[in-house]
Amino acid sequence: MITVFGIRNCDTMSKAFAWLEANGVAYEFCDYRQPGVVAARLPEWNRCAGWQELLNTRGLTWRRLSHDERAGIDEARALQLMVAHPTLIRRPLVAVDGHLLLGFSPEGYARLLD
Repeated sequence: MITVFGIRNCDTMSKAFAWLEANGVAYEFCDYRQPGVVAARLPEWNRCAGWQELLNTRGLTWRRLSHDERAGIDEARALQLMVAHPTLIRRPLVAVDGHLLLGFSPEGYARLLD
């Protein structure tokens, strides 16, 4: 089963949902903001993708953090911030058969889901 993690009201998520539906791919959606979702799964996501790939430093949530919160970011601090602010995690995050795909690209989805 394919699980798509993210937040529903995101343009990139909408593109991913549209692609999955247009290609007849069944999936389960899980909102990052549900209590405990990120804390439970982040260690595995970090092992698979690395915190640098998971951390969305281009989004509004990152820009709203204080300079002190963003300064000297390392793995431990990044993971702590992602648990506190789940929207700091790139989206969508697609988990299928022990593999992760971050962000959306039709080509990447086609390769992973073929």
